[in-house]
Amino acid sequence: MFRTVVVVTGCFVLVSFARADVQTKKIAYKHGDLECQGYLAWDDAVKGPRPGVLVVHEWWGLDDYARGRAEQLAKLGYVAFAADMYGEGKVAEHPKEAGEMAAKVRANVPDWRKRAATALDVLKSQPQCDKTKLAAIGYCFGGSTALQLAYSGADLKAVATFHAALPAPTAAEAKQIKATILVCHGADDKFIPDQAIKAFRDTLDKAGVKYEFVSYPGAVHSFTVPGADKHNNPGMKYNKSADQDSWKRMAALFEERFKS
Repeated sequence: MFRTVVVVTGCFVLVSFARADVQTKKIAYKHGDLECQGYLAWDDAVKGPRPGVLVVHEWWGLDDYARGRAEQLAKLGYVAFAADMYGEGKVAEHPKEAGEMAAKVRANVPDWRKRAATALDVLKSQPQCDKTKLAAIGYCFGGSTALQLAYSGADLKAVATFHAALPAPTAAEAKQIKATILVCHGADDKFIPDQAIKAFRDTLDKAGVKYEFVSYPGAVHSFTVPGADKHNNPGMKYNKSADQDSWKRMAALFEERFKS
């Protein structure tokens, strides 16, 4: 079950909170022998457990951008945990280095999924988190990571990806998906092959997975990242309208899936 949306404009009504006192802290955790440094954000004006959202960074590592997205989610009333998928808080500045770090993780799919699951467990262990209402979002490499977590059968209500590679699950893995999936894709993103998109969608369609595929005309890779233009790569560019619309769609999905 799916919907394809080619976006021109979008309008959503979001729940607003009277006051937002966003608190943050670094959380050290381990994946096997790997020392990781995650980042938790929550609004202490919201009382009691609230839905939790795992945030997975781009191939650059857990940087200010990923932390900022966690803080934005906290302002919406969620508790958000930004995972450290590389360990030791490693970040890259050059695309070659970032690509190598991401490729190393992707090379071992079972461990890739376990890294994400370990971070999800950290989120679930926080007193602010309602363990029955969980979601995962990710950007680029992080979006693929969120999908891998869903393929493993993780107990997620929703997954949202932004300019992510779209690895196709096996037929058996697709049947394990519990989340409703939102894919926000740049229609002119040359980094994601058309055949990869087709394989991804065909598998989800056959398994009856509920998802929405939103395509933004004129948008390329990294369309949600204001600093994408600094890399002087025409294939990576910020697109304000696509960024804002995709965030609103994610928020609307969470509102729907987290209803009591």
